[in-house]
Amino acid sequence: MATITKRKSGKWQAKVRRLGQPATSKSFQTKEDAEKWARAIEREMDTHSYVANDTAKKTLMKDVLERYRDEVLPRLSKGALPDKSRINRLIEEFGGLTLAALDTSHAAAFRDKRLYTEEAAPQTVKRELGLLNRVLKACSIDWGIHLPRGLVTEMIRKPTLPPGRDRRLEAGEEERLLEAARASRSNEIEPMIIIALETAARRGEILNMRWKYVDLKKRTWRIPETKTGVPRNAPLSTRAIEVLRTLKKNERIDGRVWDLKREDGVTQAFDRICRPTVTVKGKKKKVDKFPNLHFHDLRHEATSRLFEKGFNIMEVASITGHRDLSMLRRYTHLRAEDLAERLK
Repeated sequence: MATITKRKSGKWQAKVRRLGQPATSKSFQTKEDAEKWARAIEREMDTHSYVANDTAKKTLMKDVLERYRDEVLPRLSKGALPDKSRINRLIEEFGGLTLAALDTSHAAAFRDKRLYTEEAAPQTVKRELGLLNRVLKACSIDWGIHLPRGLVTEMIRKPTLPPGRDRRLEAGEEERLLEAARASRSNEIEPMIIIALETAARRGEILNMRWKYVDLKKRTWRIPETKTGVPRNAPLSTRAIEVLRTLKKNERIDGRVWDLKREDGVTQAFDRICRPTVTVKGKKKKVDKFPNLHFHDLRHEATSRLFEKGFNIMEVASITGHRDLSMLRRYTHLRAEDLAERLK
């Protein structure tokens, strides 16, 4: 039976106890409301459909977001550095809400504000919502906190992503790019470009290359730290081996392959090649010699070339490190004229 008592404040408190169930209580303005609530809770307990959500009512979003940041992120690849800044944005937006109060309207309002008021990229907003979804899953699955409204992030529309970039090197463009790299002030950007085209590796993976992970005899390169957190072994083409053997002659004492240490340094060196600064009539301006070309496009190009060489999708994925095959498709752009040749 439920216990209904009047408190000093004038409110009526209903307390329900059942064997095998946690005691639960709630206060109301009238005795009638307290009795109605108690009967409803007793019915749920009797039919084994009652789920306690007191913890969700008492727990702030700020607390679970900080717990996820401190306990979960450090276990992920490189501490999931980008997620730390996303956590701060989520705390700013949702920190004052309790887990029980968070609903779809809050998540949808955040999505729209980021997209239309702050003009964040759709992919950025999707990642932020994805992080919020992972935090809520951790609450429900790992920390035993019942979410009375469920995973609200799975019940809202996600931002529509724009088409993937389809920039590929045109005929003769690779030769001109390498020629410009040789003439640049960086003596490492040319071999980096070749390694990118031959391995489809990411910029950061190339930059962190160590000689102890390169086996020139077996023609393999071990990549221990990747974006996905899953190490992989990349095969090395004859061209890649030639470049690495040349670099091996001047091996650094610290075991690194490159003098460059920062990813933005690679980006800047590549940008100087593609968009050099020239002086025209006494004024300096940038000339776009390779329109709309970014260093990451070399990964797109290399991935597409692997398919054109006849590798199947699983073989390509093992080389590039893609775990999501739908994402691999976004990175792959086959030329229609090359496919037409194979139809003859």
